[in-house]
Amino acid sequence: MARAELLERYRALPMPTTSDESWRFTNLKGFDPESFSANGATGIASAAGMLELEAAGIVRVSEGGIELERVPEGIRFERLADHPRLGELVGSDEKFAAHNAAMWENGLLVHVPKGVRLEQPLYVRIVNSVEGGSLFWRLLVVAEPGSSFTVIEEYVSTSPELSGYVNAAVEIVVEQGAKVEYVSVQSTSQETWHFGTHHARVERDAELDWVAGGFGSKKGKIRIQNDLAGPGATSRVTGAYFADGTQHLDYDTFQEHIAPNTTSDFAFKGALRDNSSAVWRGMIRVEKDAQKTNAYQENRNLLLSKTAHADSIPGLEILANDVRCTHGATLGQVDREQLFYLMARGLSRQEAERMIVRGFFQDVLDRIELEAVREALGAALEARIPQA
Repeated sequence: MARAELLERYRALPMPTTSDESWRFTNLKGFDPESFSANGATGIASAAGMLELEAAGIVRVSEGGIELERVPEGIRFERLADHPRLGELVGSDEKFAAHNAAMWENGLLVHVPKGVRLEQPLYVRIVNSVEGGSLFWRLLVVAEPGSSFTVIEEYVSTSPELSGYVNAAVEIVVEQGAKVEYVSVQSTSQETWHFGTHHARVERDAELDWVAGGFGSKKGKIRIQNDLAGPGATSRVTGAYFADGTQHLDYDTFQEHIAPNTTSDFAFKGALRDNSSAVWRGMIRVEKDAQKTNAYQENRNLLLSKTAHADSIPGLEILANDVRCTHGATLGQVDREQLFYLMARGLSRQEAERMIVRGFFQDVLDRIELEAVREALGAALEARIPQA
């Protein structure tokens, strides 16, 4: 479909409101995506990120374009133009996905051939750098049978006060027997609106290990969908987020079991301070032919102030009769006895809270295979507690 047609489709779709069930707790009133200037920068902006690690391939992206700083041999690691699988998983039927489809200019293709195994990760840093600007990003990952590799993308801003609009669309195809580790960490400024649509398809005996970190942005929504499409497919998604000030984070996750003998495991944990809020909506759907499904989802939130708020909405839709599907959601304040115990042993309140936060997140951090990512996320979580 031509860009002009896609733009018309985007404009024809209504802006989501709180009367839409999936947007019930995220109010976009006053937000106009078209009020942000479209791309329009010159040069590739740089900004410090949370993750510093050795990488086989490095890409830097901003409103001014895309730069491939390091390109590994033996794979397609290149600017995204056209590909048979582009748009297969993320189309243009939803408002923000349609906006991305119409407007994206900067994109990356990661296509790893059959049997190729990369020892070091592929790293992408996406930087919003234009005050009042918009950044549309597209990533397509194709793992051919038997391949194994890691893709890390990190969203950052050049300034903590920068106001902007980031719209990302990510498609991941994991073919038979392949393994992909995908890490997406968002630490944009607290004045940036961030929307992301992430959709993966996992084929027979393939494995997807997904890590999502949320630390920045003002408001938006991150959609995460995994299709377990082949027998023996496995998907594990680990999420960690921390909000403070007036931030509002919204995660919408969907585990779609299509084939029999598939496994999915979603675990999201968040901590909230000040007047911040978070929403997690999770759905497990098991199709009628997806017998022997094993699916789990959980969301647990730790409130560090009386004015922070979190909503958890787990859901199950099971059409098969031989499955194991479970879910859980909890919401709690900092344990006063733990806090007293630590402070009585000489720790300041801030030091005690940092220790409690680390303990709260430890089990989800332990799920992260890459040590550099695990340590960086742990440090970022602790750093959000103010120093004494």
